[in-house]
Amino acid sequence: MSRPVRLRLWAALATTAVAGAIAVALPTPQASAAVGSTTGFATQNGGTTGGAGGQTVRASTGTAIHAALCGRASSSTPIIIEVTGTINHGNTSKVSGDSCNTAAGVIELKQISNITIIGVGGGAVFDQLGIHIRDSSNIIIQNVTVRNVKKSGSPTSNGGDAIGMESTVRNIWVDHVTLEASGGESEGFDGLFDMKDNTQYVTLSYSILRNSGRGGLIGSSESDRSNSFITFHHNSYENIDSRTPLLRGGIAHIYNNSYVGLVESGINSRAGARAKVENNYFKNSKDVLGTFYTSEAGFWQVGGNIFDNVTWSAPGSENNPAGPNPQSNTTVSIPYSYGLDGAGCVPEIVRLTAGAGKGLQVSNGNCSPQQPTPTSPTPVPTTPTPTPTQPSGTNLSIGAGSDGSSKASGTGYGDVRDGDLSTYWSPAAATGSISIKWGSATTVSRINIREAAGSAGSVGSWQVLNHGTGAVLATGSGAGVITFPATALNKITFNITGSSNPPKIAEFETYAG
Repeated sequence: MSRPVRLRLWAALATTAVAGAIAVALPTPQASAAVGSTTGFATQNGGTTGGAGGQTVRASTGTAIHAALCGRASSSTPIIIEVTGTINHGNTSKVSGDSCNTAAGVIELKQISNITIIGVGGGAVFDQLGIHIRDSSNIIIQNVTVRNVKKSGSPTSNGGDAIGMESTVRNIWVDHVTLEASGGESEGFDGLFDMKDNTQYVTLSYSILRNSGRGGLIGSSESDRSNSFITFHHNSYENIDSRTPLLRGGIAHIYNNSYVGLVESGINSRAGARAKVENNYFKNSKDVLGTFYTSEAGFWQVGGNIFDNVTWSAPGSENNPAGPNPQSNTTVSIPYSYGLDGAGCVPEIVRLTAGAGKGLQVSNGNCSPQQPTPTSPTPVPTTPTPTPTQPSGTNLSIGAGSDGSSKASGTGYGDVRDGDLSTYWSPAAATGSISIKWGSATTVSRINIREAAGSAGSVGSWQVLNHGTGAVLATGSGAGVITFPATALNKITFNITGSSNPPKIAEFETYAG
C-alpha cells in the first residue's frame, strides 16, 4: 500500500537521521519555492521554478538535505529545502532511496528535478563541502555560502568546485550566493562555478565570487562545446586570477557585474563562443576580455562597459585581448527581457545586494536596492501532438549540415538529412538532440520528424529550439509534422526530452512553409 508523501518523507528522515541530522517538515506547503523572480537564460526552455508547490522542510545537516531528497514520492516530486547552520563533512553522509542518488562528502543533486535549496535568514554555510549537480534540471539555489572546497589536501569535495554542473543539466538558477576559496590550484582549490558536458539555461545572479585562482568555466575542453545559454548579472568578482568565466563554444550574457582584482585574465571567450558583455565595471585588473591561452578564437559584443585602471597585454598566437579599445566582433541576440543599470553605479548596487545574507535584495533598474517581487515564469508555447501528414515544398535539410548531442554506435548525424529512410540517427542515451544547420539565415516554419522502421512511437516529449538564441519554438510529444511561426535561423534543434524506447530518427525534414 502506498503512503502519503508526508509519511514517506518522515519515514526516510527517521531511518537516516544521525547525530542531529534531522529535517523538519514545515506545516504548510509554500506557493513559491524561491524569493524573487527567475532571470536570464534560466527563464527560457520552459522556465525555472525549482520546488515551487512542493512540501517545505528545514535541514541543518547535509545528511538531512539528502534525506529530504530521498523521502520524496519520486525523483521529480517538488520540494523546498530550507537550510540553517553550517553543513560540513562531519554531518553529510550518503542516504539511499528510490527518489535520489546521493553521496558522502558532497551535496549530491544527481538525476533529480524540481528542487529549491534556500538558506534561512543570514544564509547557510557549506564549509569545505561542494554542491554537485548532474543529470538534473529545474533547480534553484539561494542565499547560501560555499567556501574552501578542495580537490587536494584534506578534506576534499566535488573535485574542488564550490558549485559544479555536468552531464545534461538544464534550467538552474543560482542567486544571492557567496562562493569563495583561499587560494588557487597550488593550494588545492579549483573553480567556484563550473559547467560542462551539456549544461544549458543557467543564471548566476547577485552573487559574490572571490579569493580563488579560477572563477569558473563553461566547457571542460575545446571540444566540449555543448554548454550554452548562460547569464551572469549583478555579481561581484574579487581577487580572481582568471576564468570570470572561461567560455567555450556557447552563448553567454554578461551584464552589470563588478570585477576588481582580476590578476591574469577575465572573460575568456574562446573556441567559437559568443558573449554579450554590457554595462559591467572592471577595475584594477588585467586582460578583462578576450581570447586567451588558445588559438581557437571566441567572440564578443560589447557596450556600456567601464574600464578603470585596466591593463592589456600584447596580442600573440594564443593571446588576443579585446583591449585597450574593446570593439564588438559579433552580435548576440538575447531572447528575454531585462533591465540594465548604468555601469557607473554597478560597484555600489552590487555591494549592497550581491551575496548571501543581503536579504535577497535586487536592483530596481535605477541603481537602488529593493525587495524582489515574485512573478510567474514565462510560459512556453505548446504545440498539439503532431499528425504524420507529409508537408509539401522543398526539404531544406537536403544539402544542409547537421550535428547533435551524441550518437549511438553505427548511427550518424548526416543520416537525418540524406533522404534515405533506411538510415537513421539515434542518441547514445534515451534522450538527446539533433540539429540541422545552414551557412546563412534560413526561414523555417515546419519540420517533419520521421522515425525509422520498427521504432514508431519511441519519441516522447520534445522541444524545437532556435539554436542561435535558445528560444523554444514549440514543445509537444511524438514524431511527425510540427509547425511554428516562421523563423529565420542558422540552426534548428530537435531536442528529445523523453522516450519510451531508444529513439531512431530517419529524417529531420525542414520546410519554409
